[in-house]
Amino acid sequence: MVANYISFITTILAAGIASGTAVLFATIGEIFAERAGVLNLGVEGMMLMGAVTAFRVSYVTGNPWLGLLVGILVGGLLSLLHAFVAITLRGDQVVSGLALTFVGAGLSSVIGWSLVDVRDAPRLPAFDIPLLGQIPILGEILFRHNVVVYLGYLLIPLAWFLINRTRPGLHLRAVGEYPAAADALGINVFRLRYLYVFIGGLLAGLAGASLSLAITPLWIDGLTAGQGWIAVGLVIFAQWDPLRAAFGSYLFGAIRRLPLDLQGAPPLPGDFHLVLQNPLLNYFTNMLPYLFTIFVLVVASREAMRKRLGAPAALGVPYVRGERGA
Repeated sequence: MVANYISFITTILAAGIASGTAVLFATIGEIFAERAGVLNLGVEGMMLMGAVTAFRVSYVTGNPWLGLLVGILVGGLLSLLHAFVAITLRGDQVVSGLALTFVGAGLSSVIGWSLVDVRDAPRLPAFDIPLLGQIPILGEILFRHNVVVYLGYLLIPLAWFLINRTRPGLHLRAVGEYPAAADALGINVFRLRYLYVFIGGLLAGLAGASLSLAITPLWIDGLTAGQGWIAVGLVIFAQWDPLRAAFGSYLFGAIRRLPLDLQGAPPLPGDFHLVLQNPLLNYFTNMLPYLFTIFVLVVASREAMRKRLGAPAALGVPYVRGERGA
């Protein structure tokens, strides 16, 4: 009986890591953009476009790696639209980001309408990491996954090291905190903001492509199911730190998979297992990640709370060269 419980918990944790990987990519991408001072609420749209283009290219060419590359690039190109409006035109970043989400959602529906019934598109490979995958419990949780999960493992320390331990990371933080001072030191604020918004778009495209080619290898309209918004909320939860973002993303993945995994839960004493398998409980657990995101966004909307959480001081503020306090 104990072995059944251990196996059940292991399954939940392993599924959480797999399911949370797409959100991880999108969250870290948004961290880069916001660290540079640009709020991009178009993550959902970029993920949808990355997902549908990756799936279509994989289906047409038979090459999922080419599909992955195209999905990443599409996310990056879409982000440049937002960068142009927010940085060059100094438009409202919230409105621009929302417009990008609507554009991505609409275009993905048009591009993907004929792909809804496709179930035989090539997908990215999954494999066990030699030796590590054979470790009891830990190996099943961490080292028996699709290749995109291992890419996520690599991205977490690389993003943290870049932001906190390198000169480019110092420039990134300077541009997001006090762009006028960075400009005075010879740092090209506009170029860096464009660069990191583009990187954020690439990672959002990667997140979408990971969904359609690996995590849930298919295409349905609205495949992301709000995960782009979850990523925006997780940036605040993580306090703009990639390590905390990883914890939040994998936790979201586990909670999101919980209703499905509860159907296979081992029997519990009394009638408790009937409670766990009640459909009403499934609806409640499905709501939890989204309720959490709404709560985080509402709390973080207060200026005092944003400062306490460590939000970049110039987040959402267009930079105008020579303007005092910019």
